[in-house]
Amino acid sequence: MDLLLNLTAAGLIVGAVYALLAMGFAVVYRATGLLNFAQGDVMLLVAYTSYAVASAGQWGFVATLATALVTGVVVGVLLEFIFIRPMAGESMFSKVMVTIALAIMIRAAVVMVAGAEPLPMPRLLGSALLRVGPISLYAAQLATLGLTVLCCLATWMLFNHTRVGISMRAAACDEGAALLAGIAVRRVHALAWAMAGLYAGLAGMGCALMFNVDPTLSSLGLRAFPAAILGGLDSVLGSALGGLLIGLLESYAGGYLGRGMKDVIGFAMIVVVLMVKPYGLFGVRRIERV
Repeated sequence: MDLLLNLTAAGLIVGAVYALLAMGFAVVYRATGLLNFAQGDVMLLVAYTSYAVASAGQWGFVATLATALVTGVVVGVLLEFIFIRPMAGESMFSKVMVTIALAIMIRAAVVMVAGAEPLPMPRLLGSALLRVGPISLYAAQLATLGLTVLCCLATWMLFNHTRVGISMRAAACDEGAALLAGIAVRRVHALAWAMAGLYAGLAGMGCALMFNVDPTLSSLGLRAFPAAILGGLDSVLGSALGGLLIGLLESYAGGYLGRGMKDVIGFAMIVVVLMVKPYGLFGVRRIERV
């Protein structure tokens, strides 16, 4: 039982990072129909930024977190404005290839500036273990999980109880009708990329606090992609739940079946789920008349 509880806690913590990245995939796809494969590398850039800020002086947790969020939002908006918006009218395949190129460029720039060696993040929240029964956790792990929950609640409030969120939902459902209704679709697209950057900022800060900062963190973006597929690419909160499920499955597979299964269980799960529900657990089935 102790092993099960510890594996569950570890899975939820890693799943929180997957959830944030998956929400970034989903919010961009929902608003623009584009798969942004640079999401994990934006997180990597924010993680290094967080490390640089925390190491530069007497910066506390709140100031470093604020810097990470601002960095994520700014990077997200700049990527949309400089690289994606000028490609309006181009094929979706071309846009996806641009996001892959951006991912490679960001990763290469980070390695050129900071090197490839792992960098230890200062312990902004201390290094003491907090015990809850048989479970031992660091404050940074609890903070990451708590911030993910708050982010999900804020996202739910945004989409369901604000004019901005309703405008984003309208633009996602029918872009032409949204334009006729006076909704600034370009602003909606920019906001979606800003939100994806915000989610990447939270994930990058969480990774910086919990792990060593190194270029391999960008691979978490690829491992979070099955979470977005599992939850449904057009469901932001469903993708978050998918991230938690993938985190739990990886933890259980690594603990009970061996480390080799941990790396493939997420992709195996989406194959099984998509055979039954092609639009994901919480995705909406689209019916097109031809």
